[in-house]
Amino acid sequence: MTQGAGQGPVVRTATLRDFRVPPYAQAPLSPLPHPGNVAAGDEPPEGYTPTARDLPVINRGDTVQVRTVPEPRQVADGERGPLYVVGDVHGYLDELLAALGEQGLVDADGHWAAGNTRLWFLGDFTDRGPDGIGVIDLVMRLSAEAAAAGGYCKALMGNHELLLIGAKRFGDTPVNSGAGTATFQAAWLLNGGQKTDMERLQDVHLQWMARLDAVVEEDGHLLMHSDTTAYLDYGSTIEDVNDTVHAILTRHDADECWDLFRKLTKRFAFRDEGGAEAVRELMSTYGGRRVVHGHSPIPYLLGEVGSEDGEDSARPAVDGPHVYADGLAIAMDGGVTMAGKLLVVELPLPD
Repeated sequence: MTQGAGQGPVVRTATLRDFRVPPYAQAPLSPLPHPGNVAAGDEPPEGYTPTARDLPVINRGDTVQVRTVPEPRQVADGERGPLYVVGDVHGYLDELLAALGEQGLVDADGHWAAGNTRLWFLGDFTDRGPDGIGVIDLVMRLSAEAAAAGGYCKALMGNHELLLIGAKRFGDTPVNSGAGTATFQAAWLLNGGQKTDMERLQDVHLQWMARLDAVVEEDGHLLMHSDTTAYLDYGSTIEDVNDTVHAILTRHDADECWDLFRKLTKRFAFRDEGGAEAVRELMSTYGGRRVVHGHSPIPYLLGEVGSEDGEDSARPAVDGPHVYADGLAIAMDGGVTMAGKLLVVELPLPD
């Protein structure tokens, strides 16, 4: 199920040839304060491609505004609120506020307006877009506001959180990439790292990102950032995976952090033949009846961006999540970085 495309100036629409996935990634200042802010060479090194520069960066301009917010839901005391998930944001703070506002989750000033609703972000808050730190600030603030209202706003670890943490901690320190010379700094820049984000990055942001879980289960939905089975390398239970990821980030070992980043950059495990079986393997280990993920943009999963003959295609049209792998997987990255749509969706999806 694929459920409009955002508007904005498009520098160039990528073709499939622009989406070169490296072997390890394949699977068998805005001048005014923003409500999200709490405070104000093109080639890779020889022999190295970090995450294949997989998505274009498009400057969209101020094309989205927060719309009128619906009336808050009336929910009985003690009742569990509805469950929402948010796909990859990648620094598009205005689009995020608009999408949250359309669902009645925030008011016109960007404050929590959803009572005991449960909201999960699937990771990748920064890079490529204009205000990744503003996005993190917003999510941190909404977490406190939601908790005070009887709900919660939580977030998962994405590969771009690992990338930003690594770039800040290790900079140009060489890491054992298995594919030539690599550094977190080079990988971060090649994958859309924004210098304004690095300049505004504070210890509180680093601590918050390092404590994010990698996998959770909610109402039969196994939530994770990446469409990969690499999570199985880190534990046989959800608790084991999250504890292992947190321990790796606590040890501050550059090679170990790089290996974690590399594995959680893998994608497309659920897309082709054997995809449904890969989903079942994850669910048999961690539970759940459906996997919900971000990371791989829906236009790429559907093969709707560009063509093999190199001809550019129209801006990707994404109206909603993509259900695939025999109905067992839900993709939530609407391709906001390529003028697609930032998805905020209530689960379970209607039949």
